[in-house]
Amino acid sequence: MTASVPAIPVVSSESSLSRYLQEIRKFPMLEPGEEYMLAKSWREHEDTKAAHRLVTSHLRLVAKIAMGYRGYGLPVSELISEGNVGMMQAVKRFEPDRGFRLATYAMWWIRAAIQEYILHSWSLVKMGTTAAQKKLFFNLRKLKGQMQAIDDGDLPADVVTKIATTLDVPEADVVSMNQRLAAGDHSLNAPLRVDGEGEWQDWLVDESESQEIRLGDQQELGKRKALLAGAMKGLNERERHILIERRLREEPTTLEDLSQHYGISRERVRQIEVRAFEKLQKAIKTAAIQQQLA
Repeated sequence: MTASVPAIPVVSSESSLSRYLQEIRKFPMLEPGEEYMLAKSWREHEDTKAAHRLVTSHLRLVAKIAMGYRGYGLPVSELISEGNVGMMQAVKRFEPDRGFRLATYAMWWIRAAIQEYILHSWSLVKMGTTAAQKKLFFNLRKLKGQMQAIDDGDLPADVVTKIATTLDVPEADVVSMNQRLAAGDHSLNAPLRVDGEGEWQDWLVDESESQEIRLGDQQELGKRKALLAGAMKGLNERERHILIERRLREEPTTLEDLSQHYGISRERVRQIEVRAFEKLQKAIKTAAIQQQLA
């Protein structure tokens, strides 16, 4: 914005929150017609003074929405600041000719900005990463408050069932998320004992396969593929094609399709498939024994 446009009030800390809330009450609410003309002026002429009035007239809305997210343990001043960013984005994209008020449109942008800030501030371990987990993360505390189940302990079974039904999520997810929100984050480098010897990470078990096991599996798989490829060379073209189509595809080709392809009966195709598979097994077994004797 240009220098002639007043700066938007900023809440710099929790101590200045009361003063900020008093300050934003000085900005008057806009009548529908006035809001429409300001929005048109900004959209068509990039009138920064009009945009400033649109933003400042909705700062109370931002503060109200931000207050609803106080339960996540983050400074309200920061929640408001993020919400104000969302408000500016809403003004930037608002289309007054669509017929609805700016507040209706802006609420989505304000909540999105605040929630995005919360997601980046909270541990991914606590909130989860799927859409359902994020939905549960942002609604669990509110529903617990409505049901007067605000203790940090385990939720009663009936409350778990009601929350799971309301949010359409498994009951196990409700229990898990409640436990995550109640637990604090711990550093993997935190000492196990008072003397400072040993860290939590020293006791973490790596459940993944070791490099030796993984390399061994890869070598074994390579040997099996080589045995299969060698055995396949012992089949004639028709046997090889039928066996691949019937045994080595995720969706096997039907006997009917193969019988039409070769102009033979379905029973004949089945016989060729069985014979080819027996020949393949015998060839692989023989080659494996030869490898062991080599």
